[in-house]
Amino acid sequence: MSQTAPMARPAQGRTTPPLLLVEDDPELGPLMAEVLGEDYAVTLVGDGDAGLEAGRLGDFEAIVLDRRLPGRDGVDVVRGLRRAGVVTPVLMLTALGAVSDRVEGLDAGADDYLVKPFDFAELSARLRALRRVHGEDEDVVYIGDWEFRPANRLINSPYEGRKVLTETEAHLLSLLAQHADETLSRERILREVFPVGDSVGTVDTYVHYIRRKTERDIITTVRGRGYRLGQI
Repeated sequence: MSQTAPMARPAQGRTTPPLLLVEDDPELGPLMAEVLGEDYAVTLVGDGDAGLEAGRLGDFEAIVLDRRLPGRDGVDVVRGLRRAGVVTPVLMLTALGAVSDRVEGLDAGADDYLVKPFDFAELSARLRALRRVHGEDEDVVYIGDWEFRPANRLINSPYEGRKVLTETEAHLLSLLAQHADETLSRERILREVFPVGDSVGTVDTYVHYIRRKTERDIITTVRGRGYRLGQI
């Protein structure tokens, strides 16, 4: 493991944002990949099953998903992603213009809908808007190779994509990140993160929860003193 000290720096320093495109049209898919490739690192897959697998395993900043796909349709794909805890923003494409079709996609977990045929300029604008809403332009706390976005409770794993922290887990990790060079006592963490009446054992429990979702070294135990942000 690297021994990089945790620090905060703007997200703009990242490389080309990765985007998953799930489109089975043999002409439209490659064309979209080419156009979007000017701004994104595009992964193109052509059926719903492959889209679900890629979306679950990959670390994408946005997903463009066709509604009608071979195998598993787009609504089933986005439902599967949300059930798996994937919070990546999804823009769904469809040739079905009925309001009921759009509502079904949004209810399944899509974040936006664009009806075919569409203008590529509008597609790009919708994606930029989704990324702003989902905090891609927010500051990021870097803990070794992990990227923590406190505002959205997201932590990006260098191995398995994004994880979603609970509000309490995110609050605890944010507190440690705000005091990255300090060791905080369990009593202080309890006082600043948890409701009155909880015991210091609750702090240990939530540290365990965070480590279980990430890595043990993301939070360091300082024996007899408390916890501090790890140096992974």
